[in-house]
Amino acid sequence: MIRLGLLRHGHTAWNRAGRIQGRSDIPLDDQAKRDLSTLSLPADWRNAEIQSSPLSRAAETAQLVCGRSPDTQPELIEMDWGKWEGLRGTDLGAEPENGFRPIESWGWSYCPHGGETPQDVWNRLLPWLNSIRSDTIAVCHIGIMRVLLARAHRWDFEGPAPFRIKRNRLYVISVSDGQIAPVAEPVRLIQKNGAV
Repeated sequence: MIRLGLLRHGHTAWNRAGRIQGRSDIPLDDQAKRDLSTLSLPADWRNAEIQSSPLSRAAETAQLVCGRSPDTQPELIEMDWGKWEGLRGTDLGAEPENGFRPIESWGWSYCPHGGETPQDVWNRLLPWLNSIRSDTIAVCHIGIMRVLLARAHRWDFEGPAPFRIKRNRLYVISVSDGQIAPVAEPVRLIQKNGAV
């Protein structure tokens, strides 16, 4: 069994403002950089391969937490939100005619205007997932994590998700013979002084 640890990038100004980032290359904000510089991987993850999205917020998170440059993988780029990138989800949700809806009612075929469906994201992730040969950390985005965790948990983007994605945690899934499954609870990153 190969372990895949999924880690969400640190905060950006757009995250804090509730704006949809998608593929826009918004950098980490200064507070995120300070916070991430105090964290490191648990000991049993320190020899894992480090891969990340090519977007700077993910690659810099990987460098700060893992202490080395990641191999950037284009498949790990965030879900494409099309015309909704840069807008706030709360504003979109207030105008039902635009088609924006909560994740609990997406299904695999929900598509933001001009963007990608969760199924599209899965289709581009699958060859990358099948290429993993050893324990790997993927520093990426909430959209990528949702799709991988949805497949692992057998959740179809209908009803409440069986997971909640938080920052500074590794969400671990097993990869074996083309199958993925969740492994235990998320693993917290540790303080560089050794505290949890």
